[in-house]
Amino acid sequence: MAESTPKRKIKDSVFKNLFQEKKYLLQLYKALHPEDCNVTEDEIADVTIKHVLIDADYNDLGFSVGNRLMVLVESQSTWTFNIIICALMYLIQTYHDYFKRTNQNLYGRRKVNIPKPELYVIYTGDKKDIPNTISLSEEFFDGEKIAIDAEVKVLYQENEKDIIGQYIIFCKVYNEQRKLYGNTKKAVTETIRICKNRNVLKEYLESKEQEVKALQAKLRYYDDII
Repeated sequence: MAESTPKRKIKDSVFKNLFQEKKYLLQLYKALHPEDCNVTEDEIADVTIKHVLIDADYNDLGFSVGNRLMVLVESQSTWTFNIIICALMYLIQTYHDYFKRTNQNLYGRRKVNIPKPELYVIYTGDKKDIPNTISLSEEFFDGEKIAIDAEVKVLYQENEKDIIGQYIIFCKVYNEQRKLYGNTKKAVTETIRICKNRNVLKEYLESKEQEVKALQAKLRYYDDII
């Protein structure tokens, strides 16, 4: 059996797979809102845009916290101010889905309930002097007052104490290992080893190692009996 090579978009795959698990999604929310000590997993719902059968826009991560917050998070390794426009488009689609899901009539007399939006981009590239926030008005209309604006908070700090900072460290380590070993299994195994030694996404990475080992064992079993 030929040795498999890692996915080219392994950082995106890890991001999406990591935050599919409620416990890690809760950790992400608490990293954004450490003051909200009482929030539980049951209050958080995944509202990521998913299009399985059609070719349409989809975002990296979206989740709601009760009916009070709508949080969209994008992960980017290449810096672009266009992420503001993407985030705004994703937010509009997410709100559209929310109103449909909650059976709210936008054309009725009664004011609808709308969760407060929060937009974030997690930047994992090497560009320096990254701003903490970027806005549609400032970047595209010279700060003019416009009919609709969008502000995106930029997260780029490495931090072993919260899951966002740990994901950024994971990406930086993988970038370094890929420069050394190319798009190979060695780059992945070294990334996992280094991150585990630094206690970066350790629990998650260990669980994925076990899944890979179980899959490899299953494939060897089928090879033996065919």
